[in-house]
Amino acid sequence: MARHLITSAIPYINGIKHLGNLVGSQLPADLFARYLRARGHEVLFLCATDEHGTPAELAATKAGKPVDQYCAEMHGVQAEIAKGFRLSFDHFGRSSSPQNHKLTQHFAGRLADEGLIEEVVEKQVYSNADKRFLPDRYIEGTCPNCGYDKARGDQCENCTKQLDPTDLIDPRSAVSGSTDLEVRETRHLYLRQSLMRDELNAWIDSKANWPVLTTSIARKWLNDGDGLRDRGITRDLDWGVPVKKGEEDWPGMEGKVFYVWFDAPIEYIASAQEWVEAGKGDDWERWWRTDKGADDVTYTQFMGKDNVPFHTLSFPATILGSGEPWKLVDYIKSFNYLNYDGGQFSTSQGRGVFMDQALDILPSDYWRWWLLSHAPESSDAEFTWENFQASVNKDLADVLGNFVSRVTKFCRSKFGEEVPSGGTQGGAEAALIETLTTRVRAYEAHMEAMEVRKSATELRAIWVAGNEYLQSAAPWATYKEDPEQAAMQVRLALNLVRLYAVLSAPFVPDAAGAMLAAMKAQDAGWPDDVRAALETLGPGHDFTVPDVLFAKITNDAREEWQERFSGTRD
Repeated sequence: MARHLITSAIPYINGIKHLGNLVGSQLPADLFARYLRARGHEVLFLCATDEHGTPAELAATKAGKPVDQYCAEMHGVQAEIAKGFRLSFDHFGRSSSPQNHKLTQHFAGRLADEGLIEEVVEKQVYSNADKRFLPDRYIEGTCPNCGYDKARGDQCENCTKQLDPTDLIDPRSAVSGSTDLEVRETRHLYLRQSLMRDELNAWIDSKANWPVLTTSIARKWLNDGDGLRDRGITRDLDWGVPVKKGEEDWPGMEGKVFYVWFDAPIEYIASAQEWVEAGKGDDWERWWRTDKGADDVTYTQFMGKDNVPFHTLSFPATILGSGEPWKLVDYIKSFNYLNYDGGQFSTSQGRGVFMDQALDILPSDYWRWWLLSHAPESSDAEFTWENFQASVNKDLADVLGNFVSRVTKFCRSKFGEEVPSGGTQGGAEAALIETLTTRVRAYEAHMEAMEVRKSATELRAIWVAGNEYLQSAAPWATYKEDPEQAAMQVRLALNLVRLYAVLSAPFVPDAAGAMLAAMKAQDAGWPDDVRAALETLGPGHDFTVPDVLFAKITNDAREEWQERFSGTRD
């Protein structure tokens, strides 16, 4: 048994996330966690809400609520939706937790002691109307690169160009809309990442097995232009982790908070502390401190490609720069973007299908299967309603669901609701077992390599193999001439239902649970030996015919949803 620490990029608190956010981090992380648990490994799977920074303050202002109240409410909403999608977090924390406050301040103090923090006087936009400095996302204007008139002060969402607030044409306050802005001096702390460039470069070079997407983004930030630049880690905001040097006040930093991208990744560690405080675990340090047992942990992070620079450079700079024995990530699985029906998903613009809306119209397994089997690994992917309908109907309803329904209903009609006895296996059964053994081993290899789409393709092929056997063996025809031989065929097929439930559980956990319950299978052990696994349910074992696992999506329903989600969210 190995030990695996898994973290998913923590979602911003500012509203409900769309399906692109889900497939870019949380869902594939859950797939991997479920698979590893099924193989008997010890897993700690952590996530949290990212509650600091301008998005939280702006969203709270828009909702007309104090920011702490808004964050608490939205944490509850996001946690409930995560349960709806069966995301199996061991703990779903909050970056505003006392644990994260203390740990963030601790890291800042350590970095200062190591000479990696510098105080910098810089110029920032000040709003006279709002009587405050405006951090990047509090400023909107026209992008100088593409002309988009709702570009933010950190990045244009339309053309993705990174910006400084002073780059914007006709800038205005995102709080009040005021254009009465001026540039003033303010003092901030910078993480001196540039001093760690060589160390980070060597560390990235040592990760030869990482996805090209991950390392190429990291190397671009390390080497392009002037190379890795120092990064501001404080902001003039009210909401956030107050700037302290460990437990001491930091002269000149009164009234400032740490920048969200400094404290957010630290929440991965803090959430393990929260996990212990919540009574779910008893020792967080054995997962995070290499001097306390974490040296035998394999740590895997899942994220969208926009988060890669912070996880390959800034967070490792914090960990390494502290000079303390913290666990560094072993593997970063990054994803491209999922686009929506000819355009982009957009939280800020409310475009696409959002997680709560998805659960309103269909159970989570439908979405889990489509998203994972179309995960944007090697390139961007696109959600279309036609493709979604076809995938659900062909893969889930016609292949998996239909197999379970045909087998259980036929057995009930001819042999009753118990596994029949009699008959001996022949060449067709031996060939099926050989095929399944090969495919199950391939499925395991893809899952262990975190090749999400290849895993889904292999799993579907395993389902298809059972269907092809059933179609070829035709127990309904065999029964007329040789009931005992038909009994053997049906017995094998009922064991296939159990096998499919075990193998499919990481992808479609609810359907897998329904299949195991219908088979009254107490043993959900992984099929290390496929032949033995297909003899788990012996003659006389009771079962029931389950309800329809997957209903087909009609053209009328598809057209209705296509129309309903064609605009923007209210």
